[in-house]
Amino acid sequence: MKVKKANAGALTNLEVLNFLRARGASTDPTRVIAPVSPSEYQVYDYLVETAACNQTQENINEFLKSCEKYKLAKAEKLNIINIRPATLVEIDPIIEECQDRLNEEQVEELVELIENLFPPPPKPEGADEGEEGIPDGLPMEEGTDYVKGAPDEAKEGTDGSTLDDTDEDAEGFSDGFQLEDTDEDIEGTTDGLTLDPTDKGK
Repeated sequence: MKVKKANAGALTNLEVLNFLRARGASTDPTRVIAPVSPSEYQVYDYLVETAACNQTQENINEFLKSCEKYKLAKAEKLNIINIRPATLVEIDPIIEECQDRLNEEQVEELVELIENLFPPPPKPEGADEGEEGIPDGLPMEEGTDYVKGAPDEAKEGTDGSTLDDTDEDAEGFSDGFQLEDTDEDIEGTTDGLTLDPTDKGK
């Protein structure tokens, strides 16, 4: 391969990805045979998770032609292609002085153009798998941690006994004995004998 012009300009992520694919980065599962360095494989692994993996050169050419009326700089066009902003918030920092150069309607048209021409990046693995447990937004019973309308089985403890929120006072130790607050006087020593108040002087 002959280099016609060195440092001709900045490359899009798609052009870099296609270059690495041409070197064999996508065809060598062992990553030993292909003439691709470890650092180049790291770049390849990153790019296949970005919007570049779903782009085509035809999409890019059509975008460059359609966005001429917005008078964007080359760097701004390059960042839009590589980042694929999909909201007004995402595109605002990419275009310098966006609010002064483009009105709100033009920005919305530009975002719509990007969404129509460039497919979204692939979702990470497991992104669609929700966390196990109670979904957010379900109504809860007042003063409890239970979902309103939940079956009684859901309110049972680990030992199968139903929890009662009205039992605010602890009813004993782990052996199940109930404490009585009126028993203020200790009626015996560790051997279980009852002390006679008259015997205190002995």
